[in-house]
Amino acid sequence: MKSAPLLAALAATTLAASSAPACAGPELKLPDFSHLRQIATDSSDITIDGFLLKIAKHFAREDDDEDLRILQDIKSVRVRNFEFDTEGAYSVADVDSVRKQLSAPGWSRLVQSHKREPREDVDVFINTEDGKILGLAVIASDPRSFTIVNIVGNIDIDKFAKLEGQFGIPKVSQNE
Repeated sequence: MKSAPLLAALAATTLAASSAPACAGPELKLPDFSHLRQIATDSSDITIDGFLLKIAKHFAREDDDEDLRILQDIKSVRVRNFEFDTEGAYSVADVDSVRKQLSAPGWSRLVQSHKREPREDVDVFINTEDGKILGLAVIASDPRSFTIVNIVGNIDIDKFAKLEGQFGIPKVSQNE
């Protein structure tokens, strides 16, 4: 039977696709985190897309501010930030559910920074296709807080670096 190898390959591909992480594109599926809002001392849920992003792009065209022009090719910016008064108030599984999505095809780790004292982890990933950056994800965590950033759109990484420390985007450079 000549079609048996073809069917086996098709079955293996289907099985691999079904066991792969759910997110293969640049937009991450961020959990609701409503259970954490109740216990956090501070939380931010920022989503800039659709109409709000259209307004920002309009001002970027009118204004000659280079920091605003980075928004031209961006489709959405989502930031989730939580701070707690005690260590262990959030489960590592909460953050790991997002990290797992970043092992999907198209995502590549750009930066990985881990400190033992004080305990901090910062990971930066990019989603690429045909040599273009289509998405960016930043996960920064320590025992009392975490921040997740997901930017979708055509991203110029040099321009993006200028937004570090603004709009809830954590600083990841070591030049402080």
